[in-house]
Amino acid sequence: MAVPSLADLLETGVAGRIVLVRSDLNVPLDDNGNITDPGRIVASAPTIRKLAEAGAGVIVTAHLGRPKGEPDPKLSLAPVAARLGEELGRNVQLASDVVGTDALARAEGLTDGDVLLLENIRFDPRETSKDDAERESLAKALVELTGTDGAFVSDGFGVVHRKQASVYDVAKLLPHYAGDLVHTEVQVLSRLTEDPARPYAVVLGGSKVSDKLGVIEALAPKVDTLVIGGGMAFTFLAAQGYGVGTSLLQEDQIDVCKDLLDRFADVIRLPVDVVVADKFAADADSKTVAADQIPDGWMGLDIGPESVKRFAAVLSGAKTIFWNGPSGVFEFEKFAAGTKGVAEAIAATTKDGAFTVVGGGDSAAAVRALGIPDSDFSHISTGGGASLEYLEGKELPGLTVLGEANGV
Repeated sequence: MAVPSLADLLETGVAGRIVLVRSDLNVPLDDNGNITDPGRIVASAPTIRKLAEAGAGVIVTAHLGRPKGEPDPKLSLAPVAARLGEELGRNVQLASDVVGTDALARAEGLTDGDVLLLENIRFDPRETSKDDAERESLAKALVELTGTDGAFVSDGFGVVHRKQASVYDVAKLLPHYAGDLVHTEVQVLSRLTEDPARPYAVVLGGSKVSDKLGVIEALAPKVDTLVIGGGMAFTFLAAQGYGVGTSLLQEDQIDVCKDLLDRFADVIRLPVDVVVADKFAADADSKTVAADQIPDGWMGLDIGPESVKRFAAVLSGAKTIFWNGPSGVFEFEKFAAGTKGVAEAIAATTKDGAFTVVGGGDSAAAVRALGIPDSDFSHISTGGGASLEYLEGKELPGLTVLGEANGV
């Protein structure tokens, strides 16, 4: 699928034009509204910078969190605008609305090199509407902000799996291009699906098996090793007949896990020991037990040291690794050792020449929270769910539309 690139747009000239950029600026905030991981802002800045430096007036649209189609002060993009301005080294205006009077007035006042961030696009219920006409009406309002010679750059890979107004419908109304971030993500994920160097290992974690079933089904027949940790591991342990205490368990997925273990016994690797706690809290009492010896009333919150050692040994010979999902509750220091151990094992293979991809979301947040440099991995995706759906082989509407004729 041939997709026009940012370079193609810059070659046509953008000075004096307004370019609408869909970025993924959905960063985590603490209880006080402070950004705890600016990774997505940092990753989004290069495309915006290139356009501004080439003389475009840049309008950025993005979402934060999951507002219910109406303004929510706690999910305003104000802290994002400030951090993006720091990253770009230039002022970033923030409109007080999405496509209302303030957004329109600010858009009309843009001069070459100016950057305007619209307020949280999901404050408008049309953004995520299932009704094509509603989404199109919002898309048309966004297009109006760009004037008569506008263009659209899709640079939010984390949302390209969504058929939403600012991702999909806008691309049908404006000349459209893939930003550098989207272009790079597609290149990286293509390496994981088309002809990966072997041995090829996938490391999955996170809480729910159901969230990862698609990618397990898609990748298990293709990889040499599939390491499973995190909360999802306990459903697999239950499928082996082990008691899991009060650990996270999806009972309706036990039979599914039994089937996966039967079909892919030579590929799947599960924890052999776990760190259990008497409650879900940072100060919980904890101890390490064998994976088949979890006491009643205790919950597993991390993989144990022997599991880390075994997983590291399996991963050490890999030439390609994809990792999505932490191995434990890394937000609590007492239960972060498993995730850190896995991350360090993957980082070590990078130094040995392996191609390693951290699959966005909580995995990326964990890497940064645990103080492991981004440079220790070949690529840290901003994709999360989009990365998984790409690897599953699903159609991503926000990518598909970019491959359509650009004769708008």
